[in-house]
Amino acid sequence: MIGKVYGIPPQPPVADRTRRVPAGAVTFGVEYRALDPESLRATYADNPEHLAELEARSPDGGFTDEGVSLHVWGTEDGHEYLRFDVFADEPHYHYVHNTGAGGETVNNVIDFDAVAYGDMLPWALERLRTRLPAMLREAGGSAVAAAVDPEVVARAVGEVERLAVAVRSS
Repeated sequence: MIGKVYGIPPQPPVADRTRRVPAGAVTFGVEYRALDPESLRATYADNPEHLAELEARSPDGGFTDEGVSLHVWGTEDGHEYLRFDVFADEPHYHYVHNTGAGGETVNNVIDFDAVAYGDMLPWALERLRTRLPAMLREAGGSAVAAAVDPEVVARAVGEVERLAVAVRSS
């Protein structure tokens, strides 16, 4: 695996700040997120192992960043397979591997090179349009990938783009 691998899941989205866009086999989410050390600690406070990993892997002062997050859930299973964090300081994306019932979390975080690729938002939207099945398979979502309808996804990604641009500029 490339990138950083964590044994803790990404911080869950805030439901009332996340707009969901159905797209057949997948459901997209658009959320504006502001990360800070306190909210991250609170997220993992009930799981000593996750909290210990967060503390051990956090930079000095903790993780602080903000921006648009694009979530990709399997519609049937509700698992978040992919997340694109289009953040101001450290943009990155996640493969949140589906290891099966009772499996441990494998959260693969890959830094985005804004110098080489420019603004991450157009890049992420293009991945949703053109690479979604391959990325779902990489995250352990082969059944979801097989059920993806490119035409349904293309229509939904248009709405995701509209929402992401609006959230980002507000």
